[in-house]
Amino acid sequence: MTRAAPRPTVRRIYEPAGPDDGVRVLVDRLWPRGLSKADAHVDEWPKSLTPSTELRRWYHAAEGDTYEEFRRRYEEELAGPEAAEALDRLRALAREGPLTLLTAAREPGRSHAAVLVDLLTG
Repeated sequence: MTRAAPRPTVRRIYEPAGPDDGVRVLVDRLWPRGLSKADAHVDEWPKSLTPSTELRRWYHAAEGDTYEEFRRRYEEELAGPEAAEALDRLRALAREGPLTLLTAAREPGRSHAAVLVDLLTG
């Protein structure tokens, strides 16, 4: 019986690194404000997995509950070859051990990071 890999964790990048974080992957397109690279403890930064600038701007400017539409559009972006390859890399990392996705989003559970976790575990 094979043991399932643990579910990737999502944390805000501003939280201190934890001993159980494993590989820490920044999934934001922009570097977080006010945080040095040394303090962030980021192992990988695959920008091809991040929402496009256009999608990010649309989501932040949209009014009402637009998360499901954001999610649909983001999954379409992730179907591209470069993003699909980066997603496969994350899947491999998740199989090897703990994986923590880092984001500056105020609500990580309603962000692109949550979409990535679902795609990695689904």
